[in-house]
Amino acid sequence: MVRTGILAGAVPESLYVAAGAAGGATGAGGATGATGAGGATGASSAVAEVVRLALAAGARVHELAPGVIERVASTATPQPVLAVFPALDVPDVPAEAQLVVVLADVRDPGNAGTVLRTADAAGVGAVVVCAGAVDPYNPKTVRASAGSLFHVPVVLGEDTATVLRRLGLAGYRRLGTAAHGGEDYAAVDWTVRTAIVLGNEAWGLPDGLELDGSVRIPMAGRAESLNVGMACAVLCFEALRQRRSTMPR
Repeated sequence: MVRTGILAGAVPESLYVAAGAAGGATGAGGATGATGAGGATGASSAVAEVVRLALAAGARVHELAPGVIERVASTATPQPVLAVFPALDVPDVPAEAQLVVVLADVRDPGNAGTVLRTADAAGVGAVVVCAGAVDPYNPKTVRASAGSLFHVPVVLGEDTATVLRRLGLAGYRRLGTAAHGGEDYAAVDWTVRTAIVLGNEAWGLPDGLELDGSVRIPMAGRAESLNVGMACAVLCFEALRQRRSTMPR
């Protein structure tokens, strides 16, 4: 994750490394000037690479005392590296974005991270997180994004109604997702500039939103609906498939 961020051009404000994990790449006592990895192998060589990248980018690198990283990390078995990055969100959807995903009331951080990872893989132009949805900087969301948080423009939007109104004025067709009703997603023309609006995991989208239509994913089995992240993947990759078919070979 940290390596992905640095390679994407995000410079960490500081990097913290577990005692001995970098094989000497941080220098004695956590000094930030040394870059030699010494005899680091395996996991320590991967950490040493991250340290070298961070130092080259101008970040401060600190080697922690034994046991510290286990006490400050938010996971039971943490990785040997922690980093503090500046906030990554952008003020608005990029003008060139053709497909946008809107998190209207998604609350589960794992789902939000999956949406970010899916958006990255499918070439989505931006992810808009409406007020009241999960924080994209929630640690679980960050981990679930698997580094895609550094690749996809994320917009921290206002309330859902305001976000949808602005997207409509910007020329986006706003399609809500629905478990029942709506148009079969495979019959939708996804080459049109579109915003996919994802609702709450339990009760979906509220009534009265300013939408231009809704889409559903037909089910062959007895499941009522798909997980929000999986539904997003199905829709985004159908959009990618259609757009690829219109590209000149």
